[in-house]
Amino acid sequence: MSARCWPKCTPATSGSARSDRSWAPTPVRACWAWRTRFQRLRPICWEPVSIRDDLDDARLTRAAQAGDRRALEQLLRLHHDQIHAICRRLAGNDADGQDATQEALIAIVRGLPHFHGKAKFSTWAYRVATNAALDELRRRSRRPVPTVIDASDRFAGTATADDSTAVVARLDFDAALAQLPEEFRAPVVLRDVAGCDYAEIGSILRIPAGTVRSRIARGRARLAAAMRANGGNHHDAAERRNDEASNHE
Repeated sequence: MSARCWPKCTPATSGSARSDRSWAPTPVRACWAWRTRFQRLRPICWEPVSIRDDLDDARLTRAAQAGDRRALEQLLRLHHDQIHAICRRLAGNDADGQDATQEALIAIVRGLPHFHGKAKFSTWAYRVATNAALDELRRRSRRPVPTVIDASDRFAGTATADDSTAVVARLDFDAALAQLPEEFRAPVVLRDVAGCDYAEIGSILRIPAGTVRSRIARGRARLAAAMRANGGNHHDAAERRNDEASNHE
């Protein structure tokens, strides 16, 4: 991945923000530092995600736009796991997921001066992450796919029996998710991995909330069918997740 140039621009000031502080290039280097900091495998779970404090996001966003590097790093840190989860699940493997995550973080840092707060920061950031992951998928479809050992495959070689079962379940799920068309995969990941509500998913994907509901329902059904067709031993668990999700929606 090649180095990027930082666009020179000066953010709008607010309150006590220093007007003489231009948008410095240092946050880009801070963003790149995340590449080595988050190389380890991050397990993806289906537990409900915590509700983020939107007011705190807004405060950090204003400070970051005013040139506060610590605020920028904290903002990226708060949202990194969700951004990585979206990119990892949409991309389908750890290597492409990491690449998409880095592209998303860089795009977020570069685009922050132009973020006007019309939507929540998380909605905007997850849209950037979704686009980065889908772009990575499209690039991958146009190039030869190298033989890459996924981190979960490496882990499976030394895992205990219980761990191996979890790894196999994850691989079964990833394989089934990879078979979903883009129009179904993105809403399912945003709902069931990132925990976004229907209105937020509609804003991220720029489709009506009713369409979001329909695509999620159809995507979950296809996901369960794909797991059955793949002969996975964990399709019953997937269907239970679908049923539980439907009962809470």
